[in-house]
Amino acid sequence: MVDEQQTEVRQQTAVNGNERVDRQTVRTTQSVSSSVLAQRIVYYIGGAIMVILAARFVLLLLGASQASSFVNFVYSLSGVFVAPFNGIFTRPTYGTSTFDSATIVAIIVYGILTVAIAKLLTIGSRNRDLA
Repeated sequence: MVDEQQTEVRQQTAVNGNERVDRQTVRTTQSVSSSVLAQRIVYYIGGAIMVILAARFVLLLLGASQASSFVNFVYSLSGVFVAPFNGIFTRPTYGTSTFDSATIVAIIVYGILTVAIAKLLTIGSRNRDLA
């Protein structure tokens, strides 16, 4: 994903006695546009949120104990992202395991939002092969 590429070629010829030595230096500079960089940042943030939500889903499904500081950290961190989707569906519980449908809905919605925001950032780009 290179938006701009510059190549600089310099040639030097040195004559040393009867020998002729040609030297060629090639320097290539590549740069990424700011819209592509912003798109990558959006993908990383969205991906991190979805990984945290997936960890929450697995921990709830396996019935992880909230007495663990790691489990409590994941629940408190992901709770902010799941809160808008609580109550959409019932939350079936099987012993200590819980199928949290709100987390599944949150993963889907945040995934769609991530792709939509990332694509909006490069909507005016001239290259169609951008991510």
